[in-house]
Amino acid sequence: MNDFTVYGDTFEKCLHNLDLVLERCRKKNLVLNFEKCHFMVTEGIVLGHVVSERGIEVDQAKVEVNSRLPYPTNQKEIRGFLGHAGFYRRFIKDFAKIAQPWTRLLQNEFEFDFDEKCKEAFQLLKERLISALIIHSPNWNYPFEVMCDASDYAVGAVLGQKIDGKSYVIFYASKTLNQAQKNYDITEKEMLAVVYSFEKFRPYLLGSKVNVFTDHAAIKYLLVKKESEPRLIRWVLLLQEFDWKVQDKKGTENRVADHLSRILQEDDDETVPDMFPEEHLYYVMMPAHLINWKRVSSLTGPEEAAKEEAKMIVEP
Repeated sequence: MNDFTVYGDTFEKCLHNLDLVLERCRKKNLVLNFEKCHFMVTEGIVLGHVVSERGIEVDQAKVEVNSRLPYPTNQKEIRGFLGHAGFYRRFIKDFAKIAQPWTRLLQNEFEFDFDEKCKEAFQLLKERLISALIIHSPNWNYPFEVMCDASDYAVGAVLGQKIDGKSYVIFYASKTLNQAQKNYDITEKEMLAVVYSFEKFRPYLLGSKVNVFTDHAAIKYLLVKKESEPRLIRWVLLLQEFDWKVQDKKGTENRVADHLSRILQEDDDETVPDMFPEEHLYYVMMPAHLINWKRVSSLTGPEEAAKEEAKMIVEP
């Protein structure tokens, strides 16, 4: 087991939590490597990222090796670099756009020619890795903000929060549309961008209040339209498990999501999912309680009670 963190709001709370964890390790006969343990620090490395009161940053030790890499000479080396650097793509705005000149080189029908544009992209990406911005961790006491947009070939989304009047970014995301999705009309594409945003940021958004900013006012109309295509109805139902509302945002004010939606990612293995997940957690309006079947059996008889044993009733 690697990389687990014990934390607290105060020194005393952290010490108390640490005591609980060490006691659990002792009871389960878990041995910790003391050389890899760091106690009472204000900054540490967790899952390859530097976590501190400033937020989440790139671990420079992880990306320093990239700054010394020579130019790739074949497809395998390009894929290797993209795999290494791509681990931090959430920190780098326009990651896919920067790597765009390499797209042609990853196609077998083209001759491998690492030209000046490819070299410039390579150097720029290494610089961005070394000086990657800080992504703030979520504050669960505030609602989340989702900015999303769609273009002819991709969707883009930004997850953030506004705290004390300042906007903070938590996650950047973008995805290429498949051929069928490219044929959607503009309203369907904008709605698909919303669906993608909630699917991508689902662990953050479930159970939280969410404000969705989009420059397409028709989204509001789709949510209340009685007659729609089955695909749109399915999306509306899919989004009902979230507590969210739509707020208009002009395109000039939604530039980040708009820009992300115009980044073509030819190396995407998957496209935007627009189907139901296998399991659903819908918005719960009131608690449900199991019927006391022992009490019911005394009134209706054990056979009738046994038939209904698995049913539930909702109290008014």
